[in-house]
Amino acid sequence: MSKKQLNIVAVIPARMAATRFPGKPMAKILDIPMIEHVFKRVSLAESLSDVYVATCDAEIFDYVESIDGKAVMTSDCHERCSDRCAEAMLKIEESTGKRVDILVMVQGDEPLTHPDMIDEALSPMLSDSSVLITNLTGEIKTDNEFNSPNEVKVVMDKEGNALYLSREPIPSKKKFSGEVPQYKQIPVIPFKRDFLIKYNEMTPTELEIIESVDMLRVLENGYKLKMIKTNYVVKAVDIPEDIGVVESLMINDKLYKKTLFSI
Repeated sequence: MSKKQLNIVAVIPARMAATRFPGKPMAKILDIPMIEHVFKRVSLAESLSDVYVATCDAEIFDYVESIDGKAVMTSDCHERCSDRCAEAMLKIEESTGKRVDILVMVQGDEPLTHPDMIDEALSPMLSDSSVLITNLTGEIKTDNEFNSPNEVKVVMDKEGNALYLSREPIPSKKKFSGEVPQYKQIPVIPFKRDFLIKYNEMTPTELEIIESVDMLRVLENGYKLKMIKTNYVVKAVDIPEDIGVVESLMINDKLYKKTLFSI
């Protein structure tokens, strides 16, 4: 089945409560709330049938609708983004009467997300029906990024499947003097519909909890996690200080002016 025949929906989970940066989705980047940047950029992806923001906050819901976007109200009890996305997916199916084939989860704090990244992440799933879930991965450029607990590092096998993910620097550089491959997880995550539901029904696993990395649940339950390399540069907003970094990257970004007038 081609992507044109599939119902591929992107869901952007967003909430106002955040320990290190309360109100983060509505924080302004170049005078535009971050959630608008993410929504409009994701909406440009050619593979997608539709894009929704999933939130438990009326402020976010109302703002997304004010820019002619689509939003879904979800429970305020979710601890994981995948839970919020699954609830939103079922509500979208109920309201549209259409079954979702693939749900693409895109984090609401990634304002530099490029629409081509959505298509890159979907590519293995569209060419191989056995692929249940994929993640993007990008090369780590600096030691600060490699050592930062805010970046989830990943090591892969020769087929591009994840072997392990950690917030610690992996692979270790302590016993090797040469160049060490350094890759990070980029949270553009397509799920096959039924696998998203199955994933959320799985009990959180030991390594997932220890490392604070949700995707380890996939590996610990014996499933493959396909990683797709992207050359696009992204920067998550974790703390207020990240806003300035993102603005410096975005001001020269070709998509910035395009998304100002899109949708």
